Amino acid sequence: MYIVAALYHFTRFDDPDALRPGIRQVCEDNAIMGTLLVAREGINGTIAGSREGINAILAFLKSLPGCDTLEWKESTASQPPFGRMKVRLKKEIVTMGQPDVDPTASVGHYVDPAEWNELIQSPDVAVIDTRNDYEVAIGTFEGAIDPETKTFGEFPAWWEENKDRFHNKRIAMFCTGGIRCEKSTNFLLGQGVEDVYHLKGGILKYLEEVDEKDSTWEGECFVFDNRVSVGHGLKEGPHTLCHACRQPVLPEDVKSPMFELGVSCPKCFATTSDEDKARFRERQKQIELSKARGERHIGTLPNDG
Repeated sequence: MYIVAALYHFTRFDDPDALRPGIRQVCEDNAIMGTLLVAREGINGTIAGSREGINAILAFLKSLPGCDTLEWKESTASQPPFGRMKVRLKKEIVTMGQPDVDPTASVGHYVDPAEWNELIQSPDVAVIDTRNDYEVAIGTFEGAIDPETKTFGEFPAWWEENKDRFHNKRIAMFCTGGIRCEKSTNFLLGQGVEDVYHLKGGILKYLEEVDEKDSTWEGECFVFDNRVSVGHGLKEGPHTLCHACRQPVLPEDVKSPMFELGVSCPKCFATTSDEDKARFRERQKQIELSKARGERHIGTLPNDG
């Protein structure tokens, strides 16, 4: 059993690149796999390992400047969720492309999972899913608005085009773990929206704490690791990942004549050329050869967002 820890923390790092060697070393010493992003605005990522290993890396991360109040969400995986460990330097720990957005200055009102249903069912509340279109496609909250964005960086433009729809509405937003809402709520406050709320701990915390019989969540929650999706109680979902288009597929999609392992699925079959498919077949061949040698090919890794 693997412990999976999803975390983020906004704080000021004067020299984030200098932090990377220490983080990487602790991960290596404790057999931690996954991805951690560091930037001047803080740290973000999802990692997995043994109980002891996760405890060790979390203790180290909490010792970093300004990270003593670091919070994280845990779930489990039956198989290794990641194939390697990456510690990357980024301009932003979640890319929005708005230099004036600062979650350490102000964010929306946090709403605990136990209070979320009541809020989003209020007639004067508009509920917005801030995730990408392929994430929303496999699950979202009942009645939530899908901006149909392909990246989080498209959200500000979407808001500008659609803001008039939300006149005299309170805005409630949610995302997987909470990090995108830290920025999107600060952005809306900067746009003059007064009543902005977001789900504390994100979908993952809601699925962990709210009983399925009381839930307004429909479907599964996409996660950026080899589990692909989780459901209520954070149980592993039925999805796998199409390694051609990096989108989640269900068991019935695998049965489609348009599905070919590592090459295509019903979602991307018509959008890739014969040359693309030939290239994907060669990659899949190399993956299978690596497996036969007991190695892990980079092509088996999920899209880490």
